[in-house]
Amino acid sequence: MENQQQMRPVMFVGTSSDVGKSVITAGFCRIFKQDGYAPAPFKAQNMSLNSYATPEGLEIGRAQAVQAEAAGIPCHTDMNPVLLKPTTDQSSQVILNGKSIGNQSAAAYFMSDDRAILFEEVKLAFNRLSSRYSPIVMEGAGSISELNLKKRDITNMRMAIAAGAATYLIADIDKGGVFGSLYGTLLLLEPEERACIKGIIINKFRGDARLFDDGRRIIEELCGVPVIGVVPYFRDIFIEEEDAVALQQKQRNSVDGKVNIAVVLLGRMSNFTDFDRLEKDPRVNLYYTATSEGLKNADIIILPGSKNTIEDLITLKNNGLAAAITSAFKKGKTVIGICGGYQMLGESVSDPLQIESAITEVAGLGILPVKTVLLAEKITRQCSFSYRNREECCKGYEIHMGESTALTVMQPLNYFEDGKTDGYLLSDKCWGTYLHGILDNQLVIDDLIAPYTDVRIEATDYEEFKAHQYDQLAALLRANLDIDQVYQSIKY
Repeated sequence: MENQQQMRPVMFVGTSSDVGKSVITAGFCRIFKQDGYAPAPFKAQNMSLNSYATPEGLEIGRAQAVQAEAAGIPCHTDMNPVLLKPTTDQSSQVILNGKSIGNQSAAAYFMSDDRAILFEEVKLAFNRLSSRYSPIVMEGAGSISELNLKKRDITNMRMAIAAGAATYLIADIDKGGVFGSLYGTLLLLEPEERACIKGIIINKFRGDARLFDDGRRIIEELCGVPVIGVVPYFRDIFIEEEDAVALQQKQRNSVDGKVNIAVVLLGRMSNFTDFDRLEKDPRVNLYYTATSEGLKNADIIILPGSKNTIEDLITLKNNGLAAAITSAFKKGKTVIGICGGYQMLGESVSDPLQIESAITEVAGLGILPVKTVLLAEKITRQCSFSYRNREECCKGYEIHMGESTALTVMQPLNYFEDGKTDGYLLSDKCWGTYLHGILDNQLVIDDLIAPYTDVRIEATDYEEFKAHQYDQLAALLRANLDIDQVYQSIKY
């Protein structure tokens, strides 16, 4: 039964990036849901190439979609009103309330007066969300003590103050320097900002947390803020990662006795969560590689999505990976492409409006008989489809700005109820698609690896699996954090 009691927002911020804010936010969304409340996640501004389509066909950061899933509600653009998708090292596509408003250089974005306008948009989104849900579970971005950015901050302590959020500072002890990072972070806050901080969470602790009891006491004495718990480092709970930082730990090699699947690690790779379910299949050894050597022993090569298809394609040609992929295809290995990867497998990719690159056209790998033109209008939508015209209903989502046209008789991979189609099926071992999440469907996974294994596994309900992971995460946080203290801090 839903608890109608109104609660203050709670916010989780960090001493740096990649300290576990997204996962802990998801965990609290689940805890509040379990306790009968109606929580919703909120991150004012996200910088990520990992995005998702809302039911309304708009775009938000994937992490907030995951957190909404943990809260048991549909995702919405109010949960992430500003999304920055880097196209180069110095510019990003800006998504406001789910729609692209164009590309901006980092200098133009961070130095212009538009930040004031964006902050007003952010507050409007927060107010709309808080009128529908309670408590709002907020997430900060990066470090809260970047002094050069604080005046233009729209997502950390400025947002915490505007929302009146009870704020918790997270530090990753696995990075080292936990005392200095916590003390320094708090020391650099203004009194009004520091007043928001209600507690500290030590994350990713390896070993017996009791051995850190003295450390907890020292931190509390130094910082004047209670440490509400120490969360252990875990490997047995699977929550989608927000940042591609985690992929650096997955650059393994091929192994005997498994179907070896290599995902090409692109410079502007997007939606790497496309491979989460595939990676968990016991028949599969999935790894990421940016070298020709890494592709040699792969049975299956996947070209993933990219936020800058032309630039990433040029890089593949320059570093020898394009030749290695073409060679693998000619030797009869499986080669597939998803979104930007699908575009790269074609004959050409053109960008006449210079949406992603100053280069207006480049030849593709020439494996699939399609040509792609990048267009100004972005397609974002969730969809149900029939894979290879089979009866079973599959689910996925589209986020792309390109249109691919077949140069021969069209052989679609996927079919929609409205009669439209997607992708190109060259053979059982080669196809391309615009559909992210296609490999979340067991039917597609089984079909992909069928040439390489006779082992069949019982089909699992992936939604049920993810629900269990959220429950496990909530249980872990309950066991290691003072949840009652958090409830006390958000009661009116």
